[in-house]
Amino acid sequence: MAYKNIVIVAIIVALLSLFFSSRMVRELAAEERAKMEIWALATESMMSENPDAGLVLTILQSNTTIPLILYDKSSGTVESHNIKLPKENVEPFLHNKIEKFKRKRPPIELHEMNQILYYDDSYTLKQLQIYPYLQLFVISLLILMAFLTLNRSQRAEQNRVWVGLSKETAHQLGTPISSLMAWSEYLKLKDPDNELLTEIDKDVDRLQMIAERFSKIGSDPDLRPAVLQEAVHQSLSYMEKRVSDKVIFNIQFPEQPITVMLNQPLLAWVIENLIKNSVDAMKGEGKITLTMTTERSGLVFLDVTDSGTGIPKSKHRKIFSPGYTTKERGWGLGLSLVKRIIEVNHKGRIFVKQSEPGKGTTFRIELREDI
Repeated sequence: MAYKNIVIVAIIVALLSLFFSSRMVRELAAEERAKMEIWALATESMMSENPDAGLVLTILQSNTTIPLILYDKSSGTVESHNIKLPKENVEPFLHNKIEKFKRKRPPIELHEMNQILYYDDSYTLKQLQIYPYLQLFVISLLILMAFLTLNRSQRAEQNRVWVGLSKETAHQLGTPISSLMAWSEYLKLKDPDNELLTEIDKDVDRLQMIAERFSKIGSDPDLRPAVLQEAVHQSLSYMEKRVSDKVIFNIQFPEQPITVMLNQPLLAWVIENLIKNSVDAMKGEGKITLTMTTERSGLVFLDVTDSGTGIPKSKHRKIFSPGYTTKERGWGLGLSLVKRIIEVNHKGRIFVKQSEPGKGTTFRIELREDI
């Protein structure tokens, strides 16, 4: 919200500056037109019977900034003032100038002398015409720099929060997990054939894996070459056992192995989150399609498509923001974690490729193939 206010204020200031500068340019242009008309009258009065020579000379000599050309219709000769002339081909040069002047400003007729006065804007007026746009460009550049600086600062702060939260969560989980593992081993000594202990071990392993994931988010990722098809299949095999039988999985992967640099536990977390969101969107019943394709550029695309309720276009970006959720008891961290894992840890991209209310959603993950 603060960014929007800064931008709005800056735009208002820039527009006001542009308005007043443009107004000043128009007034100065009108003043220069009046000066040229006075100059033309002074020129004509030189030919009159009783000219005030001193006054006329003063007027004629006062113009030191406005470029002008006098064209004599009788003789076809031209006379210039305040124009830097070339050493050769002066007349063609001046005739070209006349055409340019004519397009910019209407000429002034000197009827008694049978001459036409052509003139251009002074150097000062030309500078003033450019100044508002230059000022607007500088202000826009400053706004952009301020926005990028604030945005980078905010991202750095968010990263510090993520790292701190992840490390603290992993640390807090570590103690009770170690205690559960010790109690499990103790109970095995008492009753080694108890099947419940096997299930307890599975849950403890699951908790240990969650703690490991949080630890990896809060540290530099350990990326290793891995076949993407195999990595995704491992995550799917875990999720298929934990969702409704009414959810159908359709896998469309190429036979040729695709190798990418990835962290298996973190990628598994991404796949699990996307599958859970899809199952929730379909209310436990529907079809989830996973498609993998590649490009010659080396990009690998993993699309996760469901037949759920869909997402309005206005919320395609918002769903990745921390805290955004449509669930009554949701924390709004799932997709924001997914985005961080893909874009920060794996240097890839994730976004909503396609979604419409009532027609399902397609999430696309982009990774770089390890060639």
